[in-house]
Amino acid sequence: MSQKLEQLARDEAFMARALALAERGTGWTSPNPLVGAVIVKDGRIIGEGWHTACGQPHAEREALAACAEDPAGSTLYVTLEPCCHWGKTPPCTDAILEAGIARVVVGALDPNPLVAGQGCAQLREAGTVVETGVLEEGCRHLNEVFFHFITTGRPLVVLKYAMTLDGKAATRTGASRWITGPEARERVHRDRHRFAAIMVGIGTALADDPALTCRLEGGPWRQPLRIVVDSQGRLPLDALLVRTAQEIPTLVAVGPQASAERTGALREAGCSVWASPPAEGGNGAVNLPALLDHAGSLGIDSILVEGGPALHGAFIDGGLANRVQAYIAPKLFGGASAPGPVAGRGVALPADALCLSSPTVTALGPDLLLECAVSPSVESEATPCSPAL
Repeated sequence: MSQKLEQLARDEAFMARALALAERGTGWTSPNPLVGAVIVKDGRIIGEGWHTACGQPHAEREALAACAEDPAGSTLYVTLEPCCHWGKTPPCTDAILEAGIARVVVGALDPNPLVAGQGCAQLREAGTVVETGVLEEGCRHLNEVFFHFITTGRPLVVLKYAMTLDGKAATRTGASRWITGPEARERVHRDRHRFAAIMVGIGTALADDPALTCRLEGGPWRQPLRIVVDSQGRLPLDALLVRTAQEIPTLVAVGPQASAERTGALREAGCSVWASPPAEGGNGAVNLPALLDHAGSLGIDSILVEGGPALHGAFIDGGLANRVQAYIAPKLFGGASAPGPVAGRGVALPADALCLSSPTVTALGPDLLLECAVSPSVESEATPCSPAL
């Protein structure tokens, strides 16, 4: 093996370690990215760290603080380009230069306009050797949420549902608990820790009275913001989402026709209430694009939509979904009237189907989790608004 290939193999091995460290911040760093860092001297790791939570020191500073010996002359491996601006913490480029790091290996460049290559440029101008693109695909995938949020200003939207092998999300009587087994349900709770917000429509809120919390053993676990799309403000004041709103925030998105009396009562009970501007069509529905913009303004970088068929259909019709999680159970419900997981307008021909990409399959006990990206090449002709939920 050539010397260059040997160096690349070493770089990839240390970057893989940095990626593994970065994942430890899952659920805690939002809206910041997940970042891991490893400092290597004479072929040995002398320090490592990761970004533990928003507002806490960045991975590079954590790794420098953990060094067992002087890091001068060493190589820093970091999954995302070091920042070069002041935010809640000082610039990492300053710390790298002060420590005398000789070489910096970067997984992916930071899309944040405040960085966007400037961190690497600053280091190079100071004489530091900088190399980029090592395990770049993995580093970008790790921060899919961050990249989407920074470039669009909106949260990444993932539609999540469970269905039987014959495509039913409930029985003909509307019963849906439980379609999947305990392993799949545990994965859902882990995702609730990972996502910044969970969203349901009023239909699901009324039918299930859900908590929408992460209820795993151990922890600690971060609880997501709960969002209810409720055009008329019908969420009962004794609903679990309202009764627990003082401890775990609940945001109720209401339409233009919701009464001041109902919205006032929800606010008094501890909920945040967001009044939607009119949606196209003027049917009193919640304007979903505007709701996503509002969520983005709050720093919500990801939303797991655990809605029913109507809400899922509205996101699909509006071209607003980025990914789909389908939990598939080896069961058959049958029944012509039993609902599927996605309503909306639907398509007339198979050729008109919304094509999903990059599928992955995970076995969870007897069930399967199929995850796909919504193809960006497919353009929706939909009116981007919700049904009268």
